[in-house]
Amino acid sequence: MFETLSERLGAILDKLTRKGALTEADVSEAMREVRRALLEADVALDVVRDFIERVREKAVGQEVVRAIAPGQMVIKIVHDELVRTLGRDAQGIDLAATPPVVMMLVGLQGSGKTTTAAKLGKRLESRDKQKVLMASLDTRRPAAQEQLRVLGEQAGVATLAIVAGEEPKAITSRALKAARLGGYDVLLLDTAGRTHI
Repeated sequence: MFETLSERLGAILDKLTRKGALTEADVSEAMREVRRALLEADVALDVVRDFIERVREKAVGQEVVRAIAPGQMVIKIVHDELVRTLGRDAQGIDLAATPPVVMMLVGLQGSGKTTTAAKLGKRLESRDKQKVLMASLDTRRPAAQEQLRVLGEQAGVATLAIVAGEEPKAITSRALKAARLGGYDVLLLDTAGRTHI
């Protein structure tokens, strides 16, 4: 998600740097595109609104008007606000526990848990050099387990074999056993989404 978002934001802001002077219309158009990119990256609407408002206030205010390179100044404002919104100090995942470290993804239906599981698995394997096994506990949504299998295959992350008709509790037990026997460092459990909080 962040790689694609980063590319989109980079392209949007590159347009601004090519312009010598910026008008309020230029900034508004760029903010519309930034807003769209953030929403398509599943950033919460309230967060996007607040972010865009803070950037717009600074970008059309005195900070940009007096800047030598207005496009570069807008890029700095966007960067500073992204850091402020996302937080300065990233907290790593503590993988010091006895393997396999079990991580369960929970959330509302359609919030991106399955895709996030695959992305997280790939990141843990590539950056953190962890051996990861993913298992889908979603027995309600048709093809949910198959979706995780396909995403795992695409990401190069192992997935637990699918057993038709198996209940989530049995899948969890089998996944834990497979992770222990297979020498996996991390077990990612993708759960069925909730329809309400």
